[in-house]
Amino acid sequence: MSVVFARSDHRLGEFALRTLDLDTDAALLHTWVTHPKAAFWLMQDAGLARVTEEYQRIAEHPHHDAYLGLWRGSPAFLAERYDPAHVELAGLYDHQPGDVGMHFLCAPVGTPVHGFTRAVLGTVMAWLFDDPATRRVVVEPDVRNTAVHALNAAVGFEVVGPIAKPEKDALLSVCTRAQFQAADLAAADRPADADRAAAARTEGAPA
Repeated sequence: MSVVFARSDHRLGEFALRTLDLDTDAALLHTWVTHPKAAFWLMQDAGLARVTEEYQRIAEHPHHDAYLGLWRGSPAFLAERYDPAHVELAGLYDHQPGDVGMHFLCAPVGTPVHGFTRAVLGTVMAWLFDDPATRRVVVEPDVRNTAVHALNAAVGFEVVGPIAKPEKDALLSVCTRAQFQAADLAAADRPADADRAAAARTEGAPA
């Protein structure tokens, strides 16, 4: 298990992503993806074997991978990266060179930490744009997931429009490197009270 990316949030400290080890991580992932707050992850009724099989499939897929996110050294979120020309959005949108798809899920907690989900999303976006080949990040959350739509807008995403997928009606959105950098700079300059107000509305939203 090796760390592939690390970032320090200006308010919440160290975040990182490491490779998944299903021998030790599968049971933890199962509790996350089947939690009621992860309804949009579409694995509510999945058993441990199915979750393990799904992430083993992702690990072996040439165009899809998943990583465990850490906050201050402890598991706290899940991030997936995929090539939308081959996975999730193949044939459903106007693909451009340098497009990268993304999903993220925060671990369920009893007491949300103000600004945590925004910091997780910022970390995932910074990780994706750390690759110079990435020109845009593409996401397709459920149209009903209004909390994550607000989070996406906060980090620079622009809505393209609804698309019909086999498992859901999704809201296609894209974010360029410049859009993310501008939103990230603006977030760093905002007072802490503004971040707390936004977090209260969106904490824990999966995408």
